Amino acid sequence: MMSTVALFWGLCVVCVINMARYYSSLRALLVVLRGCDPLLYQYVDGGGFFTSHGQPSKQIRLVRYIFAQRYVEHHDPEFIRRCERVRGQFLLTTELCGLVLLSLLAMAIWY
Repeated sequence: MMSTVALFWGLCVVCVINMARYYSSLRALLVVLRGCDPLLYQYVDGGGFFTSHGQPSKQIRLVRYIFAQRYVEHHDPEFIRRCERVRGQFLLTTELCGLVLLSLLAMAIWY
C-alpha cells in the first residue's frame, strides 16, 4: 500500500520539475523575443527579467501579454510557438501548486 506522505512528496517533486521547465521556457522565450521584437523585449524588461534589479511591474506585463494571448497576431511563428508553450506550462504549474497546497491542507486535517 502506498503511503500518502510518499505520494505528497512525489507530487512536490513533479511540481518543482515543472517550475524548472517553466523557468527554462521563459528564458528561451526572452532570447527569441530579443531577436524578433526588440521593442517588446525592452517593454517587458527582458534584460533585467531574472536579475535582482528587475522591475516587477514590467515583468507582469509579459505575463499579462501571454495570458491574454496577444501574441497570436505576432509576425514570428517561433515566438508564437514559444508563447503557447510558456502559457501551457504556466497553467500546468499553477494547477500543480494548487494541488500541492490542497494536498497539504488535506494531510493537515487528516493527521
